[in-house]
Amino acid sequence: MTDTPEKIVYTARVTTTGGRRGGRAVSDDGALDVVLQAPKEVGGPGGGTNPEQLFAAGYGACFQGAMGLAAKEQGVDASASTLHLEVGFGPEGESYAVTVTIRASVEGLSTEQVQRLLERTHELCPYSKATRGNVPVTLVAEQA
Repeated sequence: MTDTPEKIVYTARVTTTGGRRGGRAVSDDGALDVVLQAPKEVGGPGGGTNPEQLFAAGYGACFQGAMGLAAKEQGVDASASTLHLEVGFGPEGESYAVTVTIRASVEGLSTEQVQRLLERTHELCPYSKATRGNVPVTLVAEQA
């Protein structure tokens, strides 16, 4: 199944050069300008941003936005939510693959309420839709 927007309301444009080892990623508006470096754990020099960190940041921001929609549906307040994203990276067949763990706590909600909120948010979030069926995503509710 393909989730295609009915209308494109924004397009992010980023130019990358050099890949994950000494590369650079720059957005067309200049708001993003980062040096890309592979982490030491995978044989790189470290000292820069890596694609997994960028993916975690983007996914986290998107997921937190979608959490507001899910919270409204469920009649709870998720404005005091904290997300911790872990993007794992490792060998898979002839290449590499990623995994995602999203840990969340919401001040004033039980872990059961947070888990329900996470599961509904995972249905709504565009990043979750993009990764569904391709990337293992684990949702973990934690006490605030």
